[in-house]
Amino acid sequence: MRNAFLAVILIMPLFAMLGTLIVSNGMAFFSDALGHSSLTGVGIGVILGLSEYKPAMIIFAIVFALLMNRIRNSRLSSTDTVIGVFSACGVALGLVLLSVSGSFSRYQSLLIGDILSITKSEIILLTITLAAILILWLICFNRFNLISISPEIASSRGIPVGLLDNVFVISVAVVVMLAIHWVGLLLINAMLILPAAAARHVAKSARSYLVLTLIFGLFSGLLGLWFSYHNSFAATGPMIVLISGVLYFVTFFLRDNR
Repeated sequence: MRNAFLAVILIMPLFAMLGTLIVSNGMAFFSDALGHSSLTGVGIGVILGLSEYKPAMIIFAIVFALLMNRIRNSRLSSTDTVIGVFSACGVALGLVLLSVSGSFSRYQSLLIGDILSITKSEIILLTITLAAILILWLICFNRFNLISISPEIASSRGIPVGLLDNVFVISVAVVVMLAIHWVGLLLINAMLILPAAAARHVAKSARSYLVLTLIFGLFSGLLGLWFSYHNSFAATGPMIVLISGVLYFVTFFLRDNR
C-alpha cells in the first residue's frame, strides 16, 4: 500500500503536466494510441527473446509517437484519423506478435494494470522521470502553451516548434510506457485527460489550469486508491477513472451555471 501511495503521488503530477497540453492540443486519443502500441513493444521484446520487455516498449513507443506526430503535422489527414489508424494498427500488430510467440496470456495484466504491484526500484524510476519532466516544464512551460495556442505565432518568435513538439510527444510516450504496467492500457488515456478536461472547465489562466489539473488528479488518485484498498470489489484504476469522471461532470455543470 505504501508503494502504491507513493506511485499515485508521483504518477498524477506527471499525468497533470502532460494532460493539460494533450487536451489543449486536441490530442485526447494520442495517449490511447500509444497505450495500444505497448502490446507491439512487448511483442517485439518477446520475439527478440529479451528478458525485460520495458526497453522494447519504450523504444517502439518513441518511434511510434514521432511517426504519428510527423504524419499528423503533415495535414494530409485529420488528427483523429491519423490517431485512429495508428491506434488500430498498434493493437493489431501487438496481438499478432504475442499470439505468434504464444505469450498473450502472460501479458493480459497490461490491459487493466495493478498499481499495488509497484516495487521500490520502480518508485525510484518514477521519481527520476518526474524530476526530468518537471525541469522540462519549468524551462518550456510558456513555449509549450504558446505552441498549443498558435504554432504560427510561436514560430515567428523564434521558438523551435517542430523540436518542442517532438520533445513533448516523446515525453508522453515515455511516461505512458512507464505507467502502463500499473495503470493499464484500457484506462491510461482516461487518467491523462479527465483531470485536465475537468480543470479546463473552471480554470481562468494557464497556470491555474495546471494547478487545478494537479489537484484533481491527486484527489481522484488518492481517493480511488483508498476506496479500492478498503473495498476488495473495486480495482484501483477503474475507481480513479470514475472519480475523475465525477469531477469532470461537476465542473461542467458549475461552468454551465455561471
